[in-house]
Amino acid sequence: MKVKIHREGTNILLVLLLILTVVNVSAWMFIRPVAIPWTFSAISGILYLLVINFFRSPRRTFHGSRENVVVSSVDGTVVALEEVFEPEVLKRKVRMLSVFMSVFNVHANWFPVDGEVLMVRHHSGRFLSAYLPKASTDNERSTILIRATNGQEILVRQIAGAVARRIVTYAEPGEEANIEDHLGFIKFGSRVDLYLPLDCEIFVKTGEKTVGGVTVVGRLRDK
Repeated sequence: MKVKIHREGTNILLVLLLILTVVNVSAWMFIRPVAIPWTFSAISGILYLLVINFFRSPRRTFHGSRENVVVSSVDGTVVALEEVFEPEVLKRKVRMLSVFMSVFNVHANWFPVDGEVLMVRHHSGRFLSAYLPKASTDNERSTILIRATNGQEILVRQIAGAVARRIVTYAEPGEEANIEDHLGFIKFGSRVDLYLPLDCEIFVKTGEKTVGGVTVVGRLRDK
């Protein structure tokens, strides 16, 4: 598994490095006792490592049969698994699986199924905590509709949180969806919802950890 820095984080890391360098050089030059500059340097190092961790962009290879497989779109924790009515696109009852990403998780988003992207739509909204149920319908979000290889439609919703202020979506209508490819990125903590058919077999439970592009969360029935 190769790891690199995601392109969404390159500029942020450069600017942050410049700011921390100026702050620490000034502290070492003008502040005494020396324990204070040491403290500044330690905090700066920890902060920078956390941001580097956040913007990691691992390239992942899925092993095993891909037939009817649904994988997690993100690294994180399953916070909801319930039957809901999706009113905006599918307009029917579906099974919603929500995975929350903390600031310690990789924030790249993967396609959950192989297939074709049918629709991409951005919704303006609020920035409530991503843990809240209302975040799925009230928050800033992007919706991606995918037709899986077996013909079933899967909805992916990238949801901004109280801290996350930018959702990036790479998926475009008409392009191929591949579970090893990134569909987007969310900056600084949020969640992704998958809307699956009611007859989809689910393999995870609330509270379990997932790895984007790797963890099999469900299996679709033949249409």
